[in-house]
Amino acid sequence: MNPDLPPLTWLRAFEAAARTLSFTHAGEELHLTQAAISKHVKALEHHLRQPLFLRRPRGLELTKSGAAYLPKVQDALQRLAIGTREVFGGRRNAALTVRCAVSFAVNWLMPRLPDYLDRHPGDAVRLLSSVWNEPFDAEDVDLDIQYGNGDWPGCTSHRLTWETITPLCAPDCKPTTPDELRHHRLLHVLGYHEGWGIWLKAAGATSVDAGSGLHLDTSLTAFELAAQGAGVALGRSSLASRALAAGHLVAPFALAVPIDESFHLVEPAGGPRHPDAAAFTDWLTHTAISARAAS
Repeated sequence: MNPDLPPLTWLRAFEAAARTLSFTHAGEELHLTQAAISKHVKALEHHLRQPLFLRRPRGLELTKSGAAYLPKVQDALQRLAIGTREVFGGRRNAALTVRCAVSFAVNWLMPRLPDYLDRHPGDAVRLLSSVWNEPFDAEDVDLDIQYGNGDWPGCTSHRLTWETITPLCAPDCKPTTPDELRHHRLLHVLGYHEGWGIWLKAAGATSVDAGSGLHLDTSLTAFELAAQGAGVALGRSSLASRALAAGHLVAPFALAVPIDESFHLVEPAGGPRHPDAAAFTDWLTHTAISARAAS
């Protein structure tokens, strides 16, 4: 233990007495006797080898050292309270914080989220967007929607999508055969392990360089470029349905190749949960099952 650090009980007694300028009022606030507060303060003064109060007949007065020490103690106690609340329950009583890959949030979750809000009008949800799959951080989020194979150490995952991949392009930029893709710019999304190579192999397009083209960090930008006629994106079924339904993109080929990777709802295994986490998890997993059945 740091020999310069006084016991917390002494510091709390000093802070309350210095703020109220009364051992009696400090004792009432901390549910201690006036004598106990006085004893803690004297012990602190002995430890610091400095008087903190001038004990006047009509009350207390801070010494110069006491007045200088008070804001330091108050800041330290406030930081400790904030840290305790963040780790052990303050955030758990606030809005349910869900982090979600931005493309999935826009294309899949946002059209469905109003249903949850209607079913749970009293629940507050805080949605954070992410681009890359970052490690789960229970200090910042309660639930995380990530893309991968379902294996996140120390976490429980709930599968949300069953993906297929197929090329997508603007309606007036359609290649007629898979091999014609060699004349088009292929649009890749970073972070996806299953990509153009898998689809081109399944299509038998041996003359197309699967690594050529432009690399982007989200499906949103890939879809927008494809809609502008600047290339051909490889769309995952969960993300592409809205653009296809709106007519912004078309699928020039009937071949949709199933892949193993998918979006998952991730949460820490064991430990405390946000009070609304179970309801959101149940709603989201049932919604995902319904979406799969309807596709």
